[in-house]
Amino acid sequence: MIVAIDIGNTAIKVALLKGREIVKEKLIYRLDSQATVRAKLIAALSSYKRFGPKLKDIVICSVVPRHCKLTEALIKKIYRRKAKVIGRDLKVPIKNNYKNPRHVGEDRLVGAYAAKCLYASPLVIIDFGTAVTIDVVGPRGAYEGGIIVPGIRLSAESLFKKTALLPNILTFKPPRSLIGRDTRSSILSGLFYGYGALCDGLIDRISHQMGRRPKVIITGGHTRAMRKLIARKIHRIDKQLVIKGIYLTYKAAR
Repeated sequence: MIVAIDIGNTAIKVALLKGREIVKEKLIYRLDSQATVRAKLIAALSSYKRFGPKLKDIVICSVVPRHCKLTEALIKKIYRRKAKVIGRDLKVPIKNNYKNPRHVGEDRLVGAYAAKCLYASPLVIIDFGTAVTIDVVGPRGAYEGGIIVPGIRLSAESLFKKTALLPNILTFKPPRSLIGRDTRSSILSGLFYGYGALCDGLIDRISHQMGRRPKVIITGGHTRAMRKLIARKIHRIDKQLVIKGIYLTYKAAR
């Protein structure tokens, strides 16, 4: 068993894994205060300590250095051992064709590697997180790069902060109609149908460039809402792709 920790820009996921199977998981939102995040991390990590000798390792994948350091310190205090950090202690075993390989977020590489292992290339992986990332694994299994656009929540926040009269959208659910009949539903239509059309179009363009239709895997916080808007092109929905990738990266290094 291992504890796999995915530290993202919006949330921290702490999962207990037996092989690829997720036995338990805790989700901690980073929008809370630093003290609240710390308290919730302590509670989550402490709850898995009782598995004692069965816990072989604790593995972190992080895109937030400050929270990675905090989590490492708490692990050392609670478990009396060091965590393994992907990118520092463990390398994701996928050929990386980025111009500067170090500039790719470890979560993107981990997700690409998991998709490659589980679903076979070529692949397009769409992560509906704080940013919407679209990553490409080519026919030979290499990570080829991708596309990044602001996420749904970020776009809504930007509209609210940069305009005088548009409302702050706090609940995100696709509107029933494409054409909004009020300002709130107009914004939600733009966000959900707009991102759906964006993903549809980019999948087609990537397919054209590849010369074949890749499998499309979607993951991330807004997966449930977005799946209906690009359903005809989705091969698989996997909300735990990064957590599975943490395990697969760890397993490959042993």
